Amino acid sequence: MHHSALLNVMIAAARKAARALKRDFGELEKLQVSLKGPANFVTAADKRAEETIYAELTKARPGYCFLGEEGGRRDGADKSHTWIVDPLDGTTNFLHGIPQFAISIALEREGAVVAGLVYNPAIEELFIAEKGKGAFLNDQRIRVAGRKQLSESVIACGLPHIGRGDLVLARKETGAMQEQVAGLRRFGAAALDLAWVAAGRLDGYWERDIKPWDMAAGLILIREAGGYVSDITGGDDLFATGHVVAGNETIHKELLRVLKDANKA
Repeated sequence: MHHSALLNVMIAAARKAARALKRDFGELEKLQVSLKGPANFVTAADKRAEETIYAELTKARPGYCFLGEEGGRRDGADKSHTWIVDPLDGTTNFLHGIPQFAISIALEREGAVVAGLVYNPAIEELFIAEKGKGAFLNDQRIRVAGRKQLSESVIACGLPHIGRGDLVLARKETGAMQEQVAGLRRFGAAALDLAWVAAGRLDGYWERDIKPWDMAAGLILIREAGGYVSDITGGDDLFATGHVVAGNETIHKELLRVLKDANKA
């Protein structure tokens, strides 16, 4: 498949960072006997991957701004373009040797995401999308699932954990959802959850309190795969609220309804 120059830049940066991540993932097993070793090791791997991606993207597009999970915002001369990067989404999975993690790279142009990539190097799955050109998994076109009933749908979610998030609210929302869906899943990597909705593996997804780098690439994947994505009130300012709801048109509306009703209770 022929990729645009922009996507080629993104893919090259992701694959270069992935080489080290794959090696590090293979080394983790040796560190699991240590309480302190694995966490420190993964933090170093995360930062190293971000620096690799930053160097590759900056070399190809000098002047673009950069927003990364590890290094924060780095302004460039061209304020109309910003790379939004999570070098290792699913860090806890990576730390535990679970092959559900990804590199996520998106390009924002004048406030709108125009290209996105989510790459899981553990199983060699590369999701890409560019505005107006569709969404693809390993160069095969993908579309959101066509189910119309929550009772037939498998929905993914985020769950807060110790020290993070509103556990009481999460219990209300997941409880309400469990009563209406065929299955509820928590995979631990937001970028991949969104990519899997785009690919039709999941019918929908919602999560609260995540960052732009967790969702930016996934947003364009879903939209280019024919899906709908918003914040939990149905609005468009997902980066500001940190909340996301995604699915096909019908399932997206149904998820918004269930979540709204849960918060009335």
